[in-house]
Amino acid sequence: MKGKNQHAVRSRGASDGRLVLAGVSYLNSRPILDPLDRAPYADRFSIERVVPSEVARMVAEDEAAVGLIPVAAAATLGDIRFVRGIGIGARGPVRSVLLVSNVPLDRIETVELDLSSRTSAVLARLLLARLRPSEPRYVGRTYPAGGPRLDDKTAALVIGDPALLLESQFPHVLDLGQAWFEWTGLPFLFAAWGARKRTHVMSGDQTSLREALAVGLSERRAIAQDRARAGDIDAVTAHAYLTEAIRYEFGDEERRGLELFFEKGASAGLLPKTAVRFVDEPEPATLPPLDTLLERAAQGERLSGSEAMRLATEASLFDVGVAADEVRKKKHPSGVVTYIVDRNVNYTNVCTTSCRFCAFYRPVGHPEGYVLSREELGRKLQEVVDAGGVQILLQGGLNPDLPLAWYEDLFRWMKANYRLGLHALSPEEIWHISRLEGLPIEIVLARLHAAGLDSVPGGGAEILVDRVRRRIAKAKCTSDMWLEVMRVAHQMGLRSSATMMYGTVDTIEDRVLHLLKLRDLQDETGGFTAFFCWDFQHEQGTRIQAGETGTSLYLRMQALARIVLDNFDHVGASWVTQGPDIGEIALRFGADDFGSVMFEENVVSSAGTTYCIDAAAIEGRIRAAGFRSVRRNVRYDWLTEPA
Repeated sequence: MKGKNQHAVRSRGASDGRLVLAGVSYLNSRPILDPLDRAPYADRFSIERVVPSEVARMVAEDEAAVGLIPVAAAATLGDIRFVRGIGIGARGPVRSVLLVSNVPLDRIETVELDLSSRTSAVLARLLLARLRPSEPRYVGRTYPAGGPRLDDKTAALVIGDPALLLESQFPHVLDLGQAWFEWTGLPFLFAAWGARKRTHVMSGDQTSLREALAVGLSERRAIAQDRARAGDIDAVTAHAYLTEAIRYEFGDEERRGLELFFEKGASAGLLPKTAVRFVDEPEPATLPPLDTLLERAAQGERLSGSEAMRLATEASLFDVGVAADEVRKKKHPSGVVTYIVDRNVNYTNVCTTSCRFCAFYRPVGHPEGYVLSREELGRKLQEVVDAGGVQILLQGGLNPDLPLAWYEDLFRWMKANYRLGLHALSPEEIWHISRLEGLPIEIVLARLHAAGLDSVPGGGAEILVDRVRRRIAKAKCTSDMWLEVMRVAHQMGLRSSATMMYGTVDTIEDRVLHLLKLRDLQDETGGFTAFFCWDFQHEQGTRIQAGETGTSLYLRMQALARIVLDNFDHVGASWVTQGPDIGEIALRFGADDFGSVMFEENVVSSAGTTYCIDAAAIEGRIRAAGFRSVRRNVRYDWLTEPA
């Protein structure tokens, strides 16, 4: 199996067997990448040029064998091995990783972080923690061509070629390469060629990469002149940047600088503990004891993807559950478990996505397709109000006959007549409305928010790995699209939940990658309130066979999520799919929330799974598990006293 995986990584995207490389399109990477497009190296390598964060994804998901991977992403994955001698770094001013503002840093309240590189974002946070007495608010941003537009309370982290254009445009500029060197006396390495531990990188591959770099370094003047023809950076500036600012070494000093960055990042809770290893170094004879890893997990330390994989595959269910329970106790020492009184309303079952795992949807024109009338919706909403409920969870299919104005009118009507919280429209539905109207996500969400949207549910995530998504629902939005909707919602002040449905064609590694993507976005925005997971319900009406499912796996996945998602406050028990008995047990596997009173449920029940219990039964289950119960709202504010 190992050899098969290695071959698949080498050949993916290059049917002729060339090694697939993922690189970035920035000026500073051209001396590394440009020669690889030509003979003799093009016979050995196939190159994809993307943004730094996409490099990490391609390597993580085996779409590239080797990537010019940001070092923070390497720490997150945990099993990256670097190619010796080649990196992108600086020993002093780097010029292309800048924190810019109109006022001094001590007057800044918000820092916008360029989304294209997690490494620079972590470095900025470490430096600001040293330079400021208090932590600012961090938000992620993708900047237009003109760069950031800042008020007098906001700074922006800008990286790559756009940063070279901003050096003289702001009165206050912090060069992160220079700030790191002044702090540590060591160079900073931003990215390097790296591969997963399981990927075989032959000595000939490494030699060719180093030879190609030597060629590229000799061509820096020509590269600068070519870049100048784009019109925004002159040749003198580009050449000075490539020869004076950027260093392409990865030797002993760079290794010490990277080890220190990993150490400081781990101490700040921003990175997992990570060792720096090269592909030509022998692997350690033994791994750290599993008990040590479990203790770290129980203490709430940030774990890498490879460490999470060890817990998922080597630790007993009991041990993982105990560690998750310890994490829960630290986050919620009062012994309280929350729940919410709301109703899940599926306003339409008409959908164009045709997910193979869904028994609920009906295609356009099907005789069983429906859109709920205001009269029927009103009856459902009034029942929630009469029962003391506080919220409606409103989700449905991707119905091409429902424009944005229909949702706006519906939301205003619901708010005017029932005054319930509106937890509505999954990222998939919001993307659908955006495409239908030809409007940006920001505009769609702003209009929905103005009409009454309070928060965004985490539906439609399934597994945030595109290989899986393409197999179970070809028309579904990509993982990046799903995450982008959540990012925009969080930036607007909306909160959201996060979910995972596993057990189709996904593997345990896919599920871990899903959790890491959620954790990274939560680091960036802090907008997720809670996480829920469940397995694929496949008894009736679905068009795909079940993969790994079952009670033991559910409890393991929930416990693993509680451990990995160290920046999530809440994890909920999915009794709707697992049953109230397992929901009660799940409270000892990391969950601190029992979810919702179930007036009705149409999606998983369409696959043959139906459990319904009321508030009194939920409170009884919570007490039976040894906790006190509290009703909550969508933001997890307590609405009752613990009982």
